[in-house]
Amino acid sequence: MAVETLFEISEPGEAQTKEVRRGRAVGIDLGTTNSLVAVVQAGQPICLRDQLGSLLPSVVHYAADGSVVVGQAARGLAAQAPQDTIASVKRFMGRGPRDAEVTRRLTPYEFAPGADAVVRFSLLGGRRAVTPVEVSAEILRVLKARAEAALGGELDGAVITVPAYFDDGQRQATRDAGRLAGLDVMRLLNEPTAAALAYGLDKQAEGTFAVFDLGGGTFDISILKLEGGVFEVKSTGGDSALGGDDFDRALAARLLRQMGLPEDAAGDRSLTRRVLDAARDAKEALTKLSATEVVIERRPGDVWRGTLTRDELDDVVRPVLDRCEPPARRALRDAGLEAKQLSGVILVGGATRMPIVRRLVASLFGREPLADIDPDEVVALGAAVQADLLAGNARKDVVLMDVVPLSLGLEMMGGVAEKLIHRNTTVPCGAVQTFTTYADNQTGFDLHVVQGERELVADCRSLARFKLTGIPPMPAGMARLQVTFLVDADGLLGVSAREETTGKESSIRVKPSYGLTDDEVERMIRDSFAHAERDVSERLLVVERVEADRILQATRVALAASADLLVDGERAAIEAAMAALETSKAGRDHLAIRAAIAALDAASKDFATRRMNQALQQGLRGQDIGAVESKVGK
Repeated sequence: MAVETLFEISEPGEAQTKEVRRGRAVGIDLGTTNSLVAVVQAGQPICLRDQLGSLLPSVVHYAADGSVVVGQAARGLAAQAPQDTIASVKRFMGRGPRDAEVTRRLTPYEFAPGADAVVRFSLLGGRRAVTPVEVSAEILRVLKARAEAALGGELDGAVITVPAYFDDGQRQATRDAGRLAGLDVMRLLNEPTAAALAYGLDKQAEGTFAVFDLGGGTFDISILKLEGGVFEVKSTGGDSALGGDDFDRALAARLLRQMGLPEDAAGDRSLTRRVLDAARDAKEALTKLSATEVVIERRPGDVWRGTLTRDELDDVVRPVLDRCEPPARRALRDAGLEAKQLSGVILVGGATRMPIVRRLVASLFGREPLADIDPDEVVALGAAVQADLLAGNARKDVVLMDVVPLSLGLEMMGGVAEKLIHRNTTVPCGAVQTFTTYADNQTGFDLHVVQGERELVADCRSLARFKLTGIPPMPAGMARLQVTFLVDADGLLGVSAREETTGKESSIRVKPSYGLTDDEVERMIRDSFAHAERDVSERLLVVERVEADRILQATRVALAASADLLVDGERAAIEAAMAALETSKAGRDHLAIRAAIAALDAASKDFATRRMNQALQQGLRGQDIGAVESKVGK
């Protein structure tokens, strides 16, 4: 069987090719509420089903006998064993114990104590603890078994989808879950891109589309251009902690108030789970009905009944849904487009079935959205198409071009954030920049990798720190540090550093221990616009202060080491210029600092020239001038 050459995700104009073998490959949508597995058969992507359908509820129950139950059966056990039954685990992927998702109200789980930066669910009365990665792996194992049963053999690989706004920690956690489940994870594919891929190949659509993806736990908005088999992400936005679960929590809080109970369900985890389940069922029923009955067992023998209308549901969820609007408008602005220039709007995610969501989308984009592919299945279908391409089975070459959601860079002297890869850069991508030492005899570099849109490190998010040591002492500015940032097709960042004069190297694979908190990505981008002018001013001030400190230190060293080279009145002039620079440095006018630096440079110029001449004479002393001239000639 011949091996076909296929295009990988690549930068515009630099399509890379990679030979891959044919094989059994599937696409997996690891969702917050439900998960699916799909495969391409007879040239068309289809979702694989069991006796209950294609959707596998993303719920895992851990029994006292050590067995694990996944799916609909686990969901049925949630109310009677709420602490041992984990639902919506995707919202905890890559998060830490202090994240808002872990500490919010109406969470029926208990978390294991400890200093570990990864959140762990406490099960079976504290006798067992599992991470979100382990829980997700259980879901993936069931999907893997379903696919192998349908395809008649072991899988050769899988493409797993992730929200476009998953950060490095969340993406790495997803990849780790796949590996733990025994899957060869060929690619992590952004969910909006997968949806566009399913639409583009199934409908032969071309043009510029908005993909509005509102699932159980995350919201993504992406603007994609589809043309000639090329799927280019022009911009992306969203919220990694916004989805149907938030609608459920808001509605559950209202139901508890109607029942005369506190919003935290008085610490009753079983009741919390029953109310959340009732809220979800009512929300889903009101997608088609105008009113529905809600029945909740407050305690054995005490049943509460109420009626909920669609209008009442809309009033509850509207404040949560309104959080979708700013990222959507920003994504259009980042793509340089107006809503009327779009060819269409694609709906993705189960929450987009709600009439209020569809009305919001129609209002935002001035058109009715496309929903003729099941929004629950479209992501898995697109992932199956990509898996089929990577496995060498497809006949059509496709180029997918995703983007970096937030800028990546390094901390510079003074706390300035130097961006190496900017937001909305197409992946895979890379950047190389050379830096040098600030102080004399510096024998190492501390590298701090940051993520965000602000000009100062204090306003960005820390991703990782690592060191490069063993550099021989050199004067300031002599060492040359080449730093390389590489973002792979999965959106994961690798950073390497090499000191060019010695060849010393160090590198790190950026795997943050926990992900972004609620609204953090949205806040980071919003703040970058709101504070743009002030941030630039602060950056310029910091840069000039750092330069002033460097020049003042160098001048003090020179005056102490070469006082004999000073002429009458020169020291006084230099020290006066230094004092003026110190005064300017204490202020907040970067232009005044720059002018004071220039004045000090002018006052010490002749002195610096004499020092340089002296250094050259000492360097040539005792050498054969003819030999030196011969070397220069060469």
